[in-house]
Amino acid sequence: MIEVLHSGMYCSVQDKGRFGVAKQGIPQAGSVDSSAAALANILLKNNEKDAVLEITFGQGIFKFKTATYICITGANFSPKLNGQAVAVHQVYYVAPDTVLSFGKRIYGARTYVAVQGGIQSEIVLGSRSFSFGITAQTLSKGALLAILPIQEEHTASFSKVRVSKTHFTTRYLPCFKGPEYAKLTKEQQVQLAKSFTISEDNNRVGYRLQEPLENKLSPILTAAVLPGTVQLTPSGKCIVLLQDCQVTGGYPRILQLSEIAMARISQKIAGDIIQFVLED
Repeated sequence: MIEVLHSGMYCSVQDKGRFGVAKQGIPQAGSVDSSAAALANILLKNNEKDAVLEITFGQGIFKFKTATYICITGANFSPKLNGQAVAVHQVYYVAPDTVLSFGKRIYGARTYVAVQGGIQSEIVLGSRSFSFGITAQTLSKGALLAILPIQEEHTASFSKVRVSKTHFTTRYLPCFKGPEYAKLTKEQQVQLAKSFTISEDNNRVGYRLQEPLENKLSPILTAAVLPGTVQLTPSGKCIVLLQDCQVTGGYPRILQLSEIAMARISQKIAGDIIQFVLED
């Protein structure tokens, strides 16, 4: 078991997310930096679909009640095991009563903690991912998370990998034209290719960008949206939808982020600069 001693700003259990349930109005959910979550599972020899902890701004504190292997990936918030600094992107054995904590931010916004065999939270509609109104699992102080016993015949690799910091520092977000992109004027399309600033209004539902893109586009009939859809509001604000977004919307969908762009923007904080790059 893992005991939550302090849940931090926002900590949740996430896996690859829910699929095939959008018609019921249920968000996809899942890890917003899917590449970081997958890497943690790969290093532990887990299934890539196994559930992990997603920790925003690294403020959580967790006690491992039973022995396991762990791997921390994504943002670097100076992780520590029993007060001793450990590296990200490396597998560690943790003994019973080991405490995992975090400190100073080095880079990124979201950290992922995987354990051997994955977090064993409740499966709801095919996924363990936390989602408001869908799952009962909330990671408040005192919450207990089930994990599997160490599997000696499947001992984790102690390999470590180097991950380029470009993933966390680059401003460039590869994307594709959205269904309503062609309704933008040439001038608006040029402006859309310039830099934008992440506003303080950002979370797992979406990121609002500060700089306005003035437009006179009419609202569209409610249509499907996905994580990575960039909507343009009548006020000119662009909204980049993330994993907990609604499944339909009435704002023009001007861009669709690639999976790598989704991972990159999920590691941005307020004040960071991003720039959309159209792919052919």
